[in-house]
Amino acid sequence: KWLEVEGFHPNHILSSLYPNDPNIHPNMALCTNKLSVDHRLLHHLIVHQLLPTGGGYAKLSRMQAFFMWCIISKIEFCYPLLMLHTMVRAFTQKKSVLPFGCILTKIFRHHQVRLEGEIGTKLKKEDTYNKSTLNRMGWKKQGGNW
Repeated sequence: KWLEVEGFHPNHILSSLYPNDPNIHPNMALCTNKLSVDHRLLHHLIVHQLLPTGGGYAKLSRMQAFFMWCIISKIEFCYPLLMLHTMVRAFTQKKSVLPFGCILTKIFRHHQVRLEGEIGTKLKKEDTYNKSTLNRMGWKKQGGNW
């Protein structure tokens, strides 16, 4: 279900994410392979860093699409509220982990919260960006720049 925001219609999002698709409609499947290279990178950042999710990444959720549209369109949103909703959603699922571990750790350390006894985990390969990651997303290096 699309978010209900005054003055907003799902076609606003769809036309910006899929500008070359003449058949956009609110009930269409939101596939990442039809996104531009820039939008695929943004989606990757969202699902791995900003609003982490489990499962496959071949399709966008409507929340991810809305979040992408807000970023692309420079529309202000309340990121802490989105984080809170994501954590509550994770808590209500049977198999889940608390998202935002890296961000929360930085916040706790900044505010000198004692973390003794907590077990740290190393970043996964997919949580880092390197030449291989960018190549898989379709980015090409030209003249020393990506």
